[in-house]
Amino acid sequence: MESWVGTLLVGALIYGAPLVLATMGGYCSERGGVINIGLEGKMLIAAAVTALVGAGTENSYFGLCAGIGSAVLLSWFHWLLTQTYQIDHIVSGMAINAIAIGSSNFLDKQFTDPDRAHGIPTLPLNAYYVAALLAPLALAWFTHRTRGGLRLLAVGSDPSKSRQMGVKPLFVRFYGLTVTGVLCGLSGALIFSNSKWFTDGMTAGRGFIALAALILGGWRPIPAAIACLVFGFFDSMQIIFQGTRIGGVVVPSEFWSSLPYVITVVALAGFLGKSRVPSGLGKP
Repeated sequence: MESWVGTLLVGALIYGAPLVLATMGGYCSERGGVINIGLEGKMLIAAAVTALVGAGTENSYFGLCAGIGSAVLLSWFHWLLTQTYQIDHIVSGMAINAIAIGSSNFLDKQFTDPDRAHGIPTLPLNAYYVAALLAPLALAWFTHRTRGGLRLLAVGSDPSKSRQMGVKPLFVRFYGLTVTGVLCGLSGALIFSNSKWFTDGMTAGRGFIALAALILGGWRPIPAAIACLVFGFFDSMQIIFQGTRIGGVVVPSEFWSSLPYVITVVALAGFLGKSRVPSGLGKP
């Protein structure tokens, strides 16, 4: 019993760490007032570019930096759509995801050499796990103890009043989305590093689970990170219980694979309407 409990706990960290990083990225944009359903796209493009550049240069650091850079560029484009052109945040987020899906598919088919794909160098996974554990603590401190963090919260609460106080929401949201890109880039790079093989749609909806964790955490970094680890715990159950018999019937592997998504839907169904949404979310 101790062995599978330990495996589940380790699995919670392995599967939960990418969610934590992406959720913290969503925190930085949504607490600044930008609805961000484009987390999935930013993670996916980062995973694809990390694989592509890592394979081309045979350097894990170049791969990671390129992956982060691609997610940051996509975040800047998101900022341009929502803040400069005032496009609906939901629509722009869907556009970000569509761009990432198409781009990652193109990059994978055109530039990735299948013979070298398994030899792509990656950074040690422990570095990503440490970053995932420190990010919620760092953001909790930053947003409540620094001038920049307080401005981020103020813009997300009431952008009009923030302007009257001399705070520029455009600038604040720009650096918030920049940090979003960095964290989603780390998340995408970690997802790729776990498998060392890029496949279409390898983020598998984790960006939406990360957004759900942010909502369940009440747009607070530490509770949201805990929600991510809970989702990671359920995700790791497929490793332990795959092929398990219940009442003499083998439970299909698809059941365990779909469990985290079912838990997400059930949790959101019971939680929506009970959390305090940032009042400036989605407002110009």
